[in-house]
Amino acid sequence: MKIGFIGLGNVGGKLSDSLLRNGISLAVHDLDPELVDAFVQRGAVPGGSPAELMQTCDAVITCLPSPAASDSVLQQMLPHIRPGKIWMEMSTTDQAEVKRLGEQVIARGGAAVDCPVSGGCHRAATGNISIFAGCDRDTFDRIAPLLKTMGRRILHTGELGSASILKVVTNYLATANLITCCEALVTAKAAGMDLNTAYEAIKISSGTSFVHETESQVILNGSRDISFTLDLVKKDVGLFQQIAERSSVPLDVSPMLLQIIEDGIERYGERCNSPAIIQRLEEATGLDIRAPGFPAEMHDDEPEEPGYEITPQRG
Repeated sequence: MKIGFIGLGNVGGKLSDSLLRNGISLAVHDLDPELVDAFVQRGAVPGGSPAELMQTCDAVITCLPSPAASDSVLQQMLPHIRPGKIWMEMSTTDQAEVKRLGEQVIARGGAAVDCPVSGGCHRAATGNISIFAGCDRDTFDRIAPLLKTMGRRILHTGELGSASILKVVTNYLATANLITCCEALVTAKAAGMDLNTAYEAIKISSGTSFVHETESQVILNGSRDISFTLDLVKKDVGLFQQIAERSSVPLDVSPMLLQIIEDGIERYGERCNSPAIIQRLEEATGLDIRAPGFPAEMHDDEPEEPGYEITPQRG
């Protein structure tokens, strides 16, 4: 099976690298030719345009920064989609938009999957990230070997679009947790607590979380580098808010989070790393939320292992 991969950025580059180092025949495309060249030097094939990739590959994966970018790329590929071809959308995108684009693929006889990832760039680098997949079961079974190569825990979420809903839900929760971790660390410091001790107390308690055990570390280091920026956080929270509004769910916390993120963008710029949102509280209190012994960036210390499907509990 020949795979095309479009989008070799922070996440896409790591996912495509997992395919390449595990022997998958891979052709790549990115707007940055240096990223393409780096993959070619490691054994990938330059894919040319998105249209050429769809012509020459069995499945084309897109991992792009916005729904508009995915739309633009898919329109270039669409004339070359026919029965047997698969489009796999690994970007974080809107459920309604991925269904709209996916239906265009299906109308031409192809198969469409939304399969976003969750777990951080450090786990994407080792092939241990989690992947959601929204599509019919037959298509899922066809692409499962690819998903299990790129990720560890694979969840078939249901029909096309369902994975994108769950990805946005989980990103919303991560954002809410980031803001509360920032408030918790600043409050602990203001109350006179040692931050190394505070970190460990949270980690071994009911208050711990994936976000605390990753992003709190780069906050305390001072790098605030998690390879995820405020503009992407704003996009994800906005997508979550749209889902809630379409479903007539009145939310209290989501609008507040969006205001905090927008304020951070106004202060520090949209390409600022998301954990740097703690600077708002550092500036307000005059406190420096740093502590020795924490890493500047996260690395996955778990060995790469074959992926497997997660089965939801039923009854």
